Amino acid sequence: MKRLKQIVNELKLTQADPDLALMREFIFYSPKMPLRLHQEQLIAESKQFSLSVFDTYFTNAEVTVNCFSWGSGKRKVLLTHGWASKALDFYELIVALQKNEELEIIAFDAPGNGSSVSEFSNLMLYADSVKAIALNYVQPNVLIGHSLGGMANVIALQELGLTPDLLISIAPLIRLKENFEQSLDTVSIGTAHQEIFFSNFAKEFPVKASHFNLTNLYQLSPDLDHFLAYDPADHISPYTYLKEFLDKYPAISAKSFEEVGHYKILKSVEVIEDIVCKVEALN
Repeated sequence: MKRLKQIVNELKLTQADPDLALMREFIFYSPKMPLRLHQEQLIAESKQFSLSVFDTYFTNAEVTVNCFSWGSGKRKVLLTHGWASKALDFYELIVALQKNEELEIIAFDAPGNGSSVSEFSNLMLYADSVKAIALNYVQPNVLIGHSLGGMANVIALQELGLTPDLLISIAPLIRLKENFEQSLDTVSIGTAHQEIFFSNFAKEFPVKASHFNLTNLYQLSPDLDHFLAYDPADHISPYTYLKEFLDKYPAISAKSFEEVGHYKILKSVEVIEDIVCKVEALN
């Protein structure tokens, strides 16, 4: 978090002519919050293991993904956290799901997040982490993703050609480019410099940031049981984009939870109860 504050302060001071490398670092650096005592206690109860994914864009090397598991049930539930987050931010949901002895609950810290050391992170490292678990540990029956993790789950499932028993998206990010724009706006980066950033993005990845738009990318079967929870007043994942997505894919079952916000939705008693019920209904 200290490094992020430094980047933000430097960008605000130089907004008339911002450093392009600093803008890039601002977008791809994921701030880290330490575990709280109750999270440390829960992680101490977990089975811990590590997998690796290849970082094509930043280091051109293998990076480690730290993973955690609770329970030994036959039904496998995978939790994919959002940006600037970590596995144990699902604390309340993990505790609720632990009551079901039929489950094994699996979570991970994506590279550059939580305990998984990496200088930078991005959407594809999240999706590749999901794929690594499915290919090298266990194929999940249920996938639950929050924010960027919701987008990563969809991409991973499509690339693997898998159809789980249940997919749950919590306040999923729909448009990555617009999310980047929103972030750059917060540090007063003007349109001209944002356009330079996006031009460089397209050369580095090498697709445009606008490519990562779930409304266009989504190809999962309409027969898939896909539940989506959202707050209509969410400022991180605006309802305008979400509505366009849901209108195009009416088979997705969506439910509004008001006044929970983008991050606190993970702690919402009502959201957790709905998720637990949907998972239990599979038994």
